[in-house]
Amino acid sequence: MTKRRKKYQHTKRIKRDFPNFSGQHLLNNKEVIKDIINIARMSKGDLVLELGAGKGAITNDLSNRSRKVLAVEYDQKFIKKLDQLELKNTVIIKQDILKISLPREPFIVVSNIPYAITTPIMKKLLNNPLSNFQRGVLLMEKGAAKRFTSNYVKDPYVIAWRMWFDIRYVKGISRKNFSPPPKVDSAMVKINRKANPIVPYSDYLVFWGLVDYVLKNPQLSLDYGLRGAFTVPQIKRLKRNLRLKNEIPVAELTEEQWGILYETMVKHVPKFRWPRIRKEKLNHY
Repeated sequence: MTKRRKKYQHTKRIKRDFPNFSGQHLLNNKEVIKDIINIARMSKGDLVLELGAGKGAITNDLSNRSRKVLAVEYDQKFIKKLDQLELKNTVIIKQDILKISLPREPFIVVSNIPYAITTPIMKKLLNNPLSNFQRGVLLMEKGAAKRFTSNYVKDPYVIAWRMWFDIRYVKGISRKNFSPPPKVDSAMVKINRKANPIVPYSDYLVFWGLVDYVLKNPQLSLDYGLRGAFTVPQIKRLKRNLRLKNEIPVAELTEEQWGILYETMVKHVPKFRWPRIRKEKLNHY
């Protein structure tokens, strides 16, 4: 009997502490919701994509401010709540966020996105600048928000995004504003498509090849990071153009310096030496 009781107690403990695998923490502070809506600056002509609509805490306001809302939600219990709202200009997409097709017309994103898939969601929106994504306001895990907006960048995809989009850390959001409360705080991030992209959209695969090659080791200096693609004289010219007086790791290059690096490669490095990336790899980056 003792063994059975211990086994039963262990099972109950696991059930009570069952984790939130979706990483979805529902926003419950009306003032924070108001801030999100105001910062998003929606108009009646906007198509809004909401990723992880939950019970509709933001959805109702999105519906009132925009032309149409595409509310993506996969959890059946939340879908029932959304259906009960009966929002006339809202389409509930009952599908996995990462499996949906992005709209074929210009759209914005306003969302409290699930923590567990923060980076995959950002990649879905930003990896291909030829998409119709225009701008967005997203609540996400604070650590991820800081990584996406840091001056020290070790992830190639973050630099690639910055060639076409401005990504700004707006402010931190306490974990107390969510249910269930996550273990860490959140942050609000604003994204805008650049009016003047640093790299032409048509060249996005070429730039991806370059940044993927250079940031294989973010700690390396330009001399070593570009070795094999640039010649020594080309690297010296590049460093003069970048006005680098001291050796710095490639992870500390600014987005403007990355633009200069790219222009230098296009103008002075033969095409056969350009680092390349397969589109299939980019799709699974």
